[in-house]
Amino acid sequence: MSMDDGLAELDFTVFGFIAKPPAEVYEAVADPEILSRYFTTGGARGRVETGATVRWNFADSPGAFPVEIIEADAPARIRLRWAGDASATLDPRGTEVEFVFRPVDDGSRTEVRITERAWRSTPGGAVGAFGNCMGWTGMLAAMKAWLEYGINLREGFYR
Repeated sequence: MSMDDGLAELDFTVFGFIAKPPAEVYEAVADPEILSRYFTTGGARGRVETGATVRWNFADSPGAFPVEIIEADAPARIRLRWAGDASATLDPRGTEVEFVFRPVDDGSRTEVRITERAWRSTPGGAVGAFGNCMGWTGMLAAMKAWLEYGINLREGFYR
């Protein structure tokens, strides 16, 4: 937000607490088999590791999305980049998403923060940012329901 004429970039952070230790919550994002159970309903391919490109497929949004892993630092942080509408993002490669897993209550629970940045401050950028904000909030709720109760909230949610 350093432009003289207003907002230069749109970004957002969503967060929630999950009653599992950080290593288990981190694995729920890094392990494609676990991620496929509650979030990527069309499946996930490839383990989240620094330098890898994995694929996330959503049955309710056809097509597998390539996800570039910028950094994977278990069990504390994951940074990734995925493509978006080039007219809506500041970086032609897409937006950057950061997951931060912070231990709370002596490590028995985890605060998960998800930040996405690099959306243009335009109507198209706002549509993309608001839509993804909804998506990451849903992902957090679905991860909590899966890890704590074994319930898949996403199944049938968007269709």
